[in-house]
Amino acid sequence: MSNESNSFIADTQTLEDLNLLGKYKPGSMFSIFNKVKTRGGERWLEELFRHPLTQPAAINERSGLFRYFGKREVELPFSAELFERAEAYLSTQTSSNRLLAKASLIKKRLTASFLRDERYAQLLQGLVACLEVLKTVKILIDSLDLPLLREAREILSDKRLQLILKEPVASSLPLLKLAAVDGLLRGSLYIGMQRVLETVYQLDVFIAVSRLARERDLSYATALEGGKGLVFRTSALRHPALDRAVANPLTLSNEQNLLFLTGANMAGKSTLMKAVGIAVYLSHMGFPVAAKEMEFSVMEGLYCSINVADDLARGYSHYYAEVRRVKQVAEQVGSGRRLLVIFDELFKGTNVRDAFEATLACTRSFSRYRTCLFVVSTHIIEVAEELKRDDNILFSYMPTVMQGPIPGYPYTLTEGVTEDRQGMIIIENEGILQMLKRSGPR
Repeated sequence: MSNESNSFIADTQTLEDLNLLGKYKPGSMFSIFNKVKTRGGERWLEELFRHPLTQPAAINERSGLFRYFGKREVELPFSAELFERAEAYLSTQTSSNRLLAKASLIKKRLTASFLRDERYAQLLQGLVACLEVLKTVKILIDSLDLPLLREAREILSDKRLQLILKEPVASSLPLLKLAAVDGLLRGSLYIGMQRVLETVYQLDVFIAVSRLARERDLSYATALEGGKGLVFRTSALRHPALDRAVANPLTLSNEQNLLFLTGANMAGKSTLMKAVGIAVYLSHMGFPVAAKEMEFSVMEGLYCSINVADDLARGYSHYYAEVRRVKQVAEQVGSGRRLLVIFDELFKGTNVRDAFEATLACTRSFSRYRTCLFVVSTHIIEVAEELKRDDNILFSYMPTVMQGPIPGYPYTLTEGVTEDRQGMIIIENEGILQMLKRSGPR
């Protein structure tokens, strides 16, 4: 597979906002995709999550591999417990000298007999498990026509190994025969066995991720080659961590490179914005995404500002933390990089007038960088009136539908700017004002 010379940029704030990493974090993208059988597969999966690709050919090559495994619905032909024993056995190297290897095994056998040392029994169990795994892995690899598997196929076709694998796997082999087999696997072919393990780890990830794609109805995006402008286009985008998420179409491009998003609290703005960021990140990994018919221009990075916290240790208020974040992103945008930038509720840590002026000025200034795509949300809908003269800004909102006195949220992205002003209705529904009147000063 292709090597990457450039790194995809996504800082800690972005990774946290989108809940991308973390084995034990509820709902994290890593935990959702982490359905592998092997510890090595888990390590390789984490490596893929930490290093998205930045070349269209490499991205499409990897997603093509996931498609290949998804169509064949193959499974790893061994249990996790059996593989762990084989892996532990192959983790130590013995001498490639046959006489020394035999002497070492004979010594372990004698030690086990006279001193009740369990190391020989463990080694024997590992050797038997290794042979069982190698037999089944060879059958699997021979059934798949992929350049990715060429090296492992050649190693498993070694004539010495073939003679061993053709025999029934048994722990009752004569001691000298066991010593010869051990010397081959952990001696002469030690490096080759490590290559086979690495291949199994990759197979584990490809099989697990493609299975998840089938189970969750995920699809694969197409990375566009350079020279086709800046594009993010999908006919149906949803959040992959939600079972009943509503899917929405979305298109951003050079012509309209900024989505200005409005809507009430709980209407789904933040969920949509996270869905966009997650889809862009996963697609750059070549992974399946919760979207249909998605194509995208390869970006150089992704910046989110959704849950910016204050920093009391440094004396930063919430507003100042927001300003510092906007400055940090502005520096990256100004560098000429191709970025996706997501701002949820700019400048909510200050008064309404300052927030209006700052949101207007920053949104307009950011939108002029046509090498980047932006998604900006706000409660201050008056900003939209000032931005309507900018033809590169796309206006959409998440609607609120009143069902009597109760607000409902269809989570459907709608063209235009919201006119929903349901804040006081919700306060009145909760009876807050009546409660304060009853319990007020006497």
